[in-house]
Amino acid sequence: MMLSDLSVRRPVFAAVAAIILCVIGLAAFSSLTVRELPSVDPPVVSISTTYRGASAEVIEERITEVIERQISGIQGIDRVNSSSRDGRSNINISFLLDRDLDDAANDVRDAVSRVAANLPDQADPPQIAKANADSSPIMFISFASTTMNRLQLSDYAQRYLVERFSTIPGVAQVNVGGSQLYSMRIWLDPDAMAARGVTVDDVETALNNQNLELPAGSLEAPDKDFTIRVARGYATPEQFAQMPINPSGGTPPAATGNKTPGYVVRLGDVARIEEGPDEPRRSFRSNGRDQVGIAITRQSQANDLEISQGVRDMLPELNQSLPDGTSLEVAVDYTVFTKHAIEEVWITMGISLALVALVNLIFLGTWRAALIPSVVAPICILSTFIVLAPLGFSLNLLTLLALVLAIGLVVDDAIVVVENIQRRIDDGEPAIVAAQRGARQVFFAVVATTIVLISVFAPLMFLPGYIGRLFVELAVAIAAAVGFSALLALSLSPMLASKLLRPAHGEGFLARRVDAAMDKLKSSYHASLDFMLGRRAATMATVALVVVLAAGAGGLFAVLPRELVPEEDRGRVDLNLIGPEGAGYDYTVKAVQKVEARLQELLKEGVTNRYLLGVPRFGGTQFNSAFGNTTLADDAKISSQELAAELNREFSTITSVRVIASVRPAFQRGGGGGGNSVDVIAVGDDYAQIAAWIKPLLAAAETNPGLARPRLDYEPTSPRVLVSVDREKAASLGVSAQAVGRALESNFGPRQVTTYIKNGQEYDVLLQTDRSKRQTEQDIGNLYVRAASGQLVPLSTLVTTQVRGDTPDRARVDRLRAVTLTAQVNPGYAVGDAVKFFQQEIAKLPPGPQVKWGSMARDYLEAGSAVGLAFGMALLLVFLVLAAQFESWIHPGVIMLTVPVAALGGLFGLLIAGSTINTYSQIGLIILIGIAAKNGILIVEFANQLRDEGLSIREAVIESASLRLRPIIMTSIAAAAGAIPLIMWGGAGGESRKTIGVVIFFGAIFSTLLTLFIVPVFYNMLARFTKSPQATARRIEAFEEAEQARAANAAE
Repeated sequence: MMLSDLSVRRPVFAAVAAIILCVIGLAAFSSLTVRELPSVDPPVVSISTTYRGASAEVIEERITEVIERQISGIQGIDRVNSSSRDGRSNINISFLLDRDLDDAANDVRDAVSRVAANLPDQADPPQIAKANADSSPIMFISFASTTMNRLQLSDYAQRYLVERFSTIPGVAQVNVGGSQLYSMRIWLDPDAMAARGVTVDDVETALNNQNLELPAGSLEAPDKDFTIRVARGYATPEQFAQMPINPSGGTPPAATGNKTPGYVVRLGDVARIEEGPDEPRRSFRSNGRDQVGIAITRQSQANDLEISQGVRDMLPELNQSLPDGTSLEVAVDYTVFTKHAIEEVWITMGISLALVALVNLIFLGTWRAALIPSVVAPICILSTFIVLAPLGFSLNLLTLLALVLAIGLVVDDAIVVVENIQRRIDDGEPAIVAAQRGARQVFFAVVATTIVLISVFAPLMFLPGYIGRLFVELAVAIAAAVGFSALLALSLSPMLASKLLRPAHGEGFLARRVDAAMDKLKSSYHASLDFMLGRRAATMATVALVVVLAAGAGGLFAVLPRELVPEEDRGRVDLNLIGPEGAGYDYTVKAVQKVEARLQELLKEGVTNRYLLGVPRFGGTQFNSAFGNTTLADDAKISSQELAAELNREFSTITSVRVIASVRPAFQRGGGGGGNSVDVIAVGDDYAQIAAWIKPLLAAAETNPGLARPRLDYEPTSPRVLVSVDREKAASLGVSAQAVGRALESNFGPRQVTTYIKNGQEYDVLLQTDRSKRQTEQDIGNLYVRAASGQLVPLSTLVTTQVRGDTPDRARVDRLRAVTLTAQVNPGYAVGDAVKFFQQEIAKLPPGPQVKWGSMARDYLEAGSAVGLAFGMALLLVFLVLAAQFESWIHPGVIMLTVPVAALGGLFGLLIAGSTINTYSQIGLIILIGIAAKNGILIVEFANQLRDEGLSIREAVIESASLRLRPIIMTSIAAAAGAIPLIMWGGAGGESRKTIGVVIFFGAIFSTLLTLFIVPVFYNMLARFTKSPQATARRIEAFEEAEQARAANAAE
């Protein structure tokens, strides 16, 4: 007994099954998290080691290389990037996606612990972090005030706001940008210190000995116990100024001329003391006002939209408790795009369902018949969540896109079943009998098409790497929806049909007109097939047509531009400013002011509604860098890509720094904001050689109009002052190299010595020379150190200085020294073209360093080959599945001939729409394999049934194609109608939906028109070499029957 028989005979059972699916589906839906894309964080482990005062060369040799050698044996490493800067080594190890992050981190810890003894003694122990790809902030909140200055704002934010925001579920960390913390600044005066015989060590010793809080036991009185505490006497600049300093050389030398006993040198005599910011060289501005920015970073796997909602819910409450004239508001919220994009997808889904219902109504002619497929579609979509929830998938743009695509596919099975039952009812069978027999007749065809569609998506589930991870969710969602659609088409549809359907001629005006029109079309199609089949010329022409179309598809595929994903208008432009190496804060701020002037014009014109600018970059310590972003107004007439291109043109006139405006692409590994850049990484042994080899490539990139702002990351121009100590003199005077280093660090630092208390919080006390006394090389010689005799010696007698240029950052990739060429890709120039351009240029260069790819180029190269592989696998799988179902190698061949036709239609659509071959359009092409094969299956499967009933091949194929004409046209139009809203409905995330919609719309229509003729012609030509799938079984049965008959005869 088949499923369809059961459901017709037990209608309540079928209804209950469908209702249970809906209920469980709703429960699963409510448990899914919402995010923009699936979580595809590559496991990254970072090792940071600080070795204060060491130069980049020493760090590379003594730390970076030592650790890299040790970790190279860990399994599953994808790429190792390291940078050695002055005083710090950073190594980032990215692992293959299937490595567990915790296991990888443990392996790294083991490897580093084995090598820790070989590192320099003064280096801090290496810090190992599971740096997640999600580390860029998802929200910025601006905190501004008319009554408080930056110091007070920063202090208020650190004390009261950071903790509140940290409690929102899903928040990993809250950083304060542009913050200036209170500190006690002690500005040393080297001349005054020399005059009083005081060195830096004396000042430090005094601070450490005097400014402390000690436990001092307790008093035990008869009735009470008192705890004793020695109070810190130093909390204000005035109190610090009074701190006595004892020169460690004993009595002050005669240089002071003051031999009076009891004269005490005080800190105020040798330094200017003030309470000020710990780092004045920071700024954060928004819309022309100095502010403090609060950046919120999410935990990996957390739900962006819930965090955003949590922050927005908390703001009104926080704003009420703020001091007067102070306000908190959301400056940038990266989740707005996600929120809008997800709303748009729900709207598209609604439109798709309505369109598909309309197609059903028009073609089936009665609301009764149209209702059945229209009820099945939403139930399928709800049921899909039952599969997504246990697998830990999320509701994201890809899973929702999958469901929109599925609408056009899931109604197909129901349409085929309902149409067949309706046809039998029109021929005079009672509804309940027609429902059982009609469903049984198409049972095999429905199962076959479903298995084919699922096998099309199977390879997508096993795509390798990062892109594979992204599309697993899409593939599973569509496969699940299609699977449920077959289940419902064979249970719910026949049951509803047995209750609802009536003969069409008893129905209203629409049904009769549609029936008459379809009958006319059917008879004309029947006549055309009758004329074509068996004529040699027609057959040859069809074969030629298929060959030409396949060649056309191949040609189009080769000429269309390629990229990873289409550019999305995210309504936001990110800015990145990079000054020359060694540029200071003041230099960078002047350039930032020029950028800000232009951003303010855009604000006044109403093009944008907010901008942010910060120096230095978030979390950065290089003052030659700055960051910014600007948000487009909702009614702006310009897209973010156009604005970025316009700003790049305008900012190219600012010659002091390089300003790059970019739009963050949809897919980004490691969440960093590189915009859409292509990185060519040359690796070798010697920086100078690699740089010389890659220079011609830089020159070529500068001449390519499709690339903007190419640059090398190797610039040996960072100014360095090299201080060499004269060892002989130092030894004779008894001055150690450490004393020289300490004197330099404390004067030119700042050096944190101790802390003080203000309003119950501890802040740093910082030593440094006034800025006017630390600007030239001579200032180094004006410092004094104490000789063994207790006398003060000027450094100029002990050291020589020289200035030279050096590279501040020594980068390595996969244990080799690396120089990276980075170029921005201009709008309208595809990443694929950029990669091809570089490959051609590299081919012209002499053999030299090894070349690797980074950023968008790397993802593009990996994804391109992966999706191509999936396409081939899908074709092969579909062929094999069909061969197994039809018990023949020829029938599947006939059905597969429709694929090149569908592909040509899809590619033609891309050409018309001006789109590119990208990951989305390739997925569209893979879906087309299923849609195209489906039409062929309907014809071939029914023709085989008719041949079994005794018709000749020619009669069987003409009859089957004519009878199946209506469901084929309907299913294809339903698939195309489901894709129309993807194309027409724009909004956030519209570009990627449009690409896939165009492919499916044109591919489905084009393939249907041609399938109706190609399949019958080839079937007629080749079917004589095939037998019915049941042929072997029948021979066995015939033999057994004959055997039984013989036995019976013998018994008689």
